[in-house]
Amino acid sequence: MAGLTHFDGDGHAHMVDVSDKAVTSRVATALGHVKMLPETLAMITEGRAKKGDVLGVARLAGIMGAKRTSDLIPLCHPLPITKVSVELTPDPALPGVQISATVKTTGQTGIEMEALTAVSVTALTLYDMVKAVEKTMVIGDIRLVMKSGGKSGLFEAE
Repeated sequence: MAGLTHFDGDGHAHMVDVSDKAVTSRVATALGHVKMLPETLAMITEGRAKKGDVLGVARLAGIMGAKRTSDLIPLCHPLPITKVSVELTPDPALPGVQISATVKTTGQTGIEMEALTAVSVTALTLYDMVKAVEKTMVIGDIRLVMKSGGKSGLFEAE
């Protein structure tokens, strides 16, 4: 299990000790989407969903999800998040909604999981808000596209 930091020498899962790491500014951005029928997308963008402001509620859920990442992912450290930005962009070509989340902190470990969790929770909430009219929506392509800070520096996906 060489190279996997969440396993000890015997292969047992453990929380990584970051106490000796330098405190640096860290940023991560993740993307994803929810595909749906054009009629469902129109209902969302025209504000006709029975549960209310679908995009607004999903945005708030994503922000809350980022803040709760260490409660959901067993080996994640609780981090002092300094900024969470969640953007939802209706995309008729998909058709569906594109999701982007950027999370910032100053700390001793990365913030990638918080960005990925923000996108995931945003997508799940969007699904929940309109599942009564379409159960065939597809959540997909959730991925890290950028992270900066820490020992490994800048990562940008192609």
